[in-house]
Amino acid sequence: MELLSIEFLGRPLRLEGSIAGWQELYWDNQIVSQMVADSERKESTSHQFNLQKGDEVLNCQLDVSLIWQPFSFQYTVKLDGNVISEGERSSKDIEQQTPVVAPKTERRFSLIGLISLGMKALKSAKLIKVVLASASLAAYSWLFSFQFALALIACLVIHEYGHVKAMKYFGMKTKGIYLVPFLGGLALSDEKINTRWQDVFISIMGPMFGFILSLVLMIIYWVTGDIFFAGLAAFNAFLNLFNLLPILPLDGGHILKSISFSMNSITGLVLCTAAAIGGIALSYTLGLSLLGFLLIMGTLEILMEWRYRHTSHLLPLDRYGQMVAAAWYVALVAGLIGIIWHFAQSGDALLQLPLQILGT
Repeated sequence: MELLSIEFLGRPLRLEGSIAGWQELYWDNQIVSQMVADSERKESTSHQFNLQKGDEVLNCQLDVSLIWQPFSFQYTVKLDGNVISEGERSSKDIEQQTPVVAPKTERRFSLIGLISLGMKALKSAKLIKVVLASASLAAYSWLFSFQFALALIACLVIHEYGHVKAMKYFGMKTKGIYLVPFLGGLALSDEKINTRWQDVFISIMGPMFGFILSLVLMIIYWVTGDIFFAGLAAFNAFLNLFNLLPILPLDGGHILKSISFSMNSITGLVLCTAAAIGGIALSYTLGLSLLGFLLIMGTLEILMEWRYRHTSHLLPLDRYGQMVAAAWYVALVAGLIGIIWHFAQSGDALLQLPLQILGT
């Protein structure tokens, strides 16, 4: 992850590092100092390097004091023994930063490259959003009714808007919301996250907005007595509860991954793998082939997380962050179940359906 990026002698000086202990120092995108992975590395480290300026050789030094949990970073830059810059960074600074993008190497023409460019252009076009939204409306109208399909799409949009709002909170540029038939929706961003807390916050805000929507629909039902709003509130709560299943690539899986891998890599691998096995059993029991497809994608994500654990750029959650994330997750799950249980007590067969599904 990018720990520091400042101007030094008219050019950018950037320090990259990971919790595994490796550090690489770049000056104008050229590596000038590096340290290999060492989990036993002490808090204080020093990078010494020389730069050529005409016929003069400059002796440069970057002193770093780094604590990962809770995150604390202090630095001092020296030139020929004189301090020319110093400061500190917090986890908030890491969350708000826009990492430097290394210059791309020139690529030769290839068919795969041309297809990839076409896909990127298609993804960024507004037309694809309209096509996907229309296909979703047609699919859900075929399954249910046109009115319920419109209401369901509204629920999906509000859920995805929660993700978009969270991304914007961290200053991330977003591509908007894409509705995918039978899969729900996607909120895409042009930028990568920098911390595990960002992953938790962005993931949980979708179901959180869904929970708030169910509460609003519940109030409308109490005021109007129209069972349509009761059914929509219960069904929306069920969809968001399903999305909080602790299996990747669902939102609940991302929350579990961020909490568990912040503890240590082995804990993350064990918990995420156990959740995936539980998801496979669930998909087999309920005959949900679509869930099985999602689990394949999630398993690949777990393997990639484990493979690149020593070079992860994500700042892990500290103990307090892990407890807050876990408590928020449990409270949200309990709230959604509470809404489903409340409507199931009415005795209406339709309103009892979500609770019956949970019972199976």
